[in-house]
Amino acid sequence: MKKILLLVFFGNLMCLNAQYLFTGEVAEGNENLSVYLSLVENYRKSSRVYANQIIKEVKTDANGLFKFEGDNLISENRIYRIHIDGCEEDGNGGGHFLRDCNYTRSVLFIAKKADTISFPLLQNNQALCEITSTNENSGLLLGIDALKEEMILDFMEYSSKANESLNFQKWFSTFQEYGKRNKEPLADLYTYSFLSDRASETHAYYINDVKLNSYYDELTLRLNNNYPNASFTSQYQNELEADKVLRNDLVPKSRSSFWPYLLWGGVLFLIIQVGYFNFKRRQRKEKKNPFDTLTAQERTVMVKISEGKSNKEIASELFISLSTVKSHINNLYKKLGISSREELNGLF
Repeated sequence: MKKILLLVFFGNLMCLNAQYLFTGEVAEGNENLSVYLSLVENYRKSSRVYANQIIKEVKTDANGLFKFEGDNLISENRIYRIHIDGCEEDGNGGGHFLRDCNYTRSVLFIAKKADTISFPLLQNNQALCEITSTNENSGLLLGIDALKEEMILDFMEYSSKANESLNFQKWFSTFQEYGKRNKEPLADLYTYSFLSDRASETHAYYINDVKLNSYYDELTLRLNNNYPNASFTSQYQNELEADKVLRNDLVPKSRSSFWPYLLWGGVLFLIIQVGYFNFKRRQRKEKKNPFDTLTAQERTVMVKISEGKSNKEIASELFISLSTVKSHINNLYKKLGISSREELNGLF
């Protein structure tokens, strides 16, 4: 009887003209429960319920059925959450401040404005564990959650360091191939949020992977092609750049990286030495003996003056004219910075 009622219920819903239609069922005895629809724009806030993400609330009917319908969703794919809340009401989707309620059941899925999606109750009375959708990408996040469970079991089997490294390599590749294969960047962001979490054991491997693996830059291109104006696209790009810087800071510098510094240090040392020697040479020139600037004839005239000879006597002894003697005297005065015979004798 219940199955017949369910079919009739879904059939009636399909006849409605709502642009989106999300329906589901909870276990018997849970009628009149609050069910919430949330928009998860920040992939870092996908792990639990946040009150400020909630966009709509409905109640389950007497048969435990619920539905969300309307035209207020985004026309592009986004990550949404439906959660059934048994917590004490506080007007904001249950008591979920900084925590999850023990009575919460939730599912993350991908949807857009015109989708029709149902969340059937399984035979074991488990709600929100299966998705039937007109959108082929709606169930991708459930697939990633299943991979997470497999990964955890794989790590629990052997806990050695060698096995850990091999497992990280295997599972990072598995998650990344899953995203590439399904061609939905939102699924990649959901995986990225999990693998790059700084509180997770995966973070150390991720930091090494982000520098060596082109997957992360390819995801940037795919996000810009599919969701160029979305806030999570710029959020991802900023986080990726920051993590690349972090990776460079953590990697030890190899010995070979010091050679450029040694080379430039040697060049700088040579430049300083050449400058120092030029400076000393200029100093030596400036301190040069002024007598060294005199010509041979000027030196001879200077000696004659020091002997007390007159200009005429000097001209006669050197067989030069008187005017030539005077010219030599004026030149040596200038070169020695003096102006009289007395000063010249004083130099001697």
